Amino acid sequence: MDMLQAMQMFVRVVDAGSFTAAATQAATSTAQVSRLVSDLENQLQARLLHRTTRRLALTEAGARFLEQCRQILAQLEQAQLEACGAHQKPRGRLRVHSTTGLGIQLLATLASRYNQLYPEVRLELMLSQRQPGLLEEELDVVITLSRELPDSELIAQNLGTVFNVVCAAPSYLDQHGVPSQPQDLEQHRCLRLVDPVCADTWEFSSDDGDFLFHPGDTFKVNVAEAMASAAEAGMGICLLPDYVAAPALQRRTLVRLLPRFRLQEKSIYALYPSRRFLDAKTKTWLDFLKLELPKAFDRYHQVIGNSAYWS
Repeated sequence: MDMLQAMQMFVRVVDAGSFTAAATQAATSTAQVSRLVSDLENQLQARLLHRTTRRLALTEAGARFLEQCRQILAQLEQAQLEACGAHQKPRGRLRVHSTTGLGIQLLATLASRYNQLYPEVRLELMLSQRQPGLLEEELDVVITLSRELPDSELIAQNLGTVFNVVCAAPSYLDQHGVPSQPQDLEQHRCLRLVDPVCADTWEFSSDDGDFLFHPGDTFKVNVAEAMASAAEAGMGICLLPDYVAAPALQRRTLVRLLPRFRLQEKSIYALYPSRRFLDAKTKTWLDFLKLELPKAFDRYHQVIGNSAYWS
């Protein structure tokens, strides 16, 4: 027996005043209506209606059950309306995870602008260096960096491309000289960013061939912003994601080295569970990022292109 269908029919019979009237409203037979109510009574082991040839009357148990049925059906209707509305109007909690650097440099600011457009969405932005489980941690969207499309059952939407640049502070270069080719880095103090999305080896490719450089363990840190601060203090030469390097390059506290090379290019992907029945808050967030992130990267790349004061 379909309990929900039987409850709905029981309420309809009471409101209509007879099995026949309820059957007409439901476009079914009187026998089918009577069978549903009888099955419901058998399931509950309680008589809900007194039946006579002239009228129906609720039993005491039927009156109590009717009140509960109305509350349950009203709550179900409200849940259905809210679920349908989730596809139409952005609202509710939106849980987003991102790598720390991307979140600090870009997503935090974009989140503020998104919230101005959609104030009924409660955006939770979580940042870390690890790759979380989207479903296990009840996330709506994960923003990740990868050289290739992630191997996952999740839907992946490409939001743009980033790359790394070699940087150092003018004070360091004044003291130690300026490398003119990748091989020169072996004579310098180079700093190592320990990050899941950054390879330990710096890979330089050109028409003259490839050169692999290992920065060593002179100084290691796992957050790109901390690496930028160490480099700005003159600690040595580092490799930074373009979105982290750009503000320091614009301030001229760092300068770009070996400008012919763009290292470790990666794509930014938004991962989410399914295209089907995508709710409005997730869809508008993805559409917003797809529109705004390329603009931000264009600004950063323009700064980087104008920052190669040393070659």
